[in-house]
Amino acid sequence: MNTALLLIEIQNDYFPGGRIPLEKSLEVSAKTQTVLNAYREKKFPVIHIPHISTHPNANSLLPCTKGAEIYAEMTPLKNETVIKKHYPNSFKDTTLLNHLIKNQINHLVICGMMTHLAIDATVRAAYDLGFSITVLHDACATRQLEFNHTTVPAQTVHLAFLAALQPTYAAILSTEDFLQKIGARIPVTVVPA
Repeated sequence: MNTALLLIEIQNDYFPGGRIPLEKSLEVSAKTQTVLNAYREKKFPVIHIPHISTHPNANSLLPCTKGAEIYAEMTPLKNETVIKKHYPNSFKDTTLLNHLIKNQINHLVICGMMTHLAIDATVRAAYDLGFSITVLHDACATRQLEFNHTTVPAQTVHLAFLAALQPTYAAILSTEDFLQKIGARIPVTVVPA
């Protein structure tokens, strides 16, 4: 199985100080960094997929802004692919599908931001296109939503969307379980005294 790591929307606007900071974005970044390091060590393909807003009423991820830049800890290396998107679905009007076919990739490991939008839309599209998918649940983040004057906490949004994807659309794993599965070194967490 040929695999690639998709890092979706890991951009400054989703972190503290950004226009729409997501719950646990810093923790998600740390988990994603361990997976990114494992992929780089094994020389597996890494694809960064930033979102650039083109909607006239958009207030985040705007073109040519610091908020739309990829988060510093995820800065792409020269040999890593960057595919910009303008919709939640990373395949819509992008070169992603052609890139995956050209490189004979059939399995996608997905980390990133906006579980309820970009992660969900991309996973469902990838499944429909015939890819097998693994989503790393602790390497994804979202935010609270509101429906009919009821606030839905971010953790509830996150879990509900992941529950809907598993098992039909994707395998849902923790970063630690995934790293063990691919035989990568798992960083030791030091707890302060």
